Order: sequence, then C-alpha cells, then structure tokens
Amino acid sequence: MVMRRSLAKMVLAALGLLTSIPQTEMAAEIGRLVIAGAVERPLNLQISDLEKMPHVSVAVKDHDGNPTTFEGVPLAELLKAAGAPIGEKLRGANMASYIVAEAKDGYRVVFALPELDPAFTDSKVLVAYAANGKPLPDGQGPFRIVAPQEKRPARWIRMLERIEVVKIP
Repeated sequence: MVMRRSLAKMVLAALGLLTSIPQTEMAAEIGRLVIAGAVERPLNLQISDLEKMPHVSVAVKDHDGNPTTFEGVPLAELLKAAGAPIGEKLRGANMASYIVAEAKDGYRVVFALPELDPAFTDSKVLVAYAANGKPLPDGQGPFRIVAPQEKRPARWIRMLERIEVVKIP
C-alpha cells in the first residue's frame, strides 16, 4: 500500500498535479534562474552567467508561427554545471530522475533527464535568453525553455524562474 501511494505521488508530481514537491530554501530573485533540488551545486544564475557558458542558436517558428532565432545555453550544460546526474552519472536509479521547470506565473513542465542528456538524444533543449539578437521581452523572459524538436511548443516555458531536479527514491 505504501508503495502504491508513493508511486501515485510520483505520477501526480510528474503531471504537475501535486504542489508539495520539496523545495529548497533558495528562492528565485527577479531576473535570475535557480537550479536546485537533487544537485551537488545549487545555482542562482543571471543572464551574464549564461552568456559566459557554451551557448548555441536555434532557428525555429515561435508560438505564432514567426521565424525566430533563439540564443541560449543547452539545458544539459546548466544541469551539468549544477552537478545533476547527467552523462556518466545517468544510469541505474538516476534514469527515473526528472526536472520540473517553473515559470513566474506558476506554469510548470516536466522533462525526464534522459530527454536532456546528449548521450541519450540529439534533441537540444535550450534555456534561451535572447531572440533575434535581442533580450527576451517582458512576458517572455528573461529566460525561457525552447525545445525545437517538439511538434507542439507546450513545454516552451516562458518567464522561467526555477528548475528543480527530482530524484525518485
């Protein structure tokens, strides 16, 4: 019975229906991105921190179908910098780990860690900080997730504030 309850909580958390996901003490400040949870080094980043990291550009169509070039850092690089179980650490029990990305307005999306790890997929999920050479406008940024290989942009979360790495016990 305890195992079923635990499994139900994990499923609800993954679907964003359970709001009591453990949160660390680190809260996002305006204009910053927090990466916390099951990581070795929680991060509290601003745009200038991302600009110093390996960054890429992707040309896609935005929500309105307009061609847009987003610039940012692969989410996998940010997770690696925080010490999340990416790369050689992503095996065994860590294969069930996931991230919950949360926006300023409370919108949340989930990605399994293997979806983000270049050793498992060619998909490049990006934490963008610029579009068409300019900072993301209010209501879009300062950070957003762009998943260019997805058919629907439902997980292209705007106003990204927090990424929580969750490791299923």
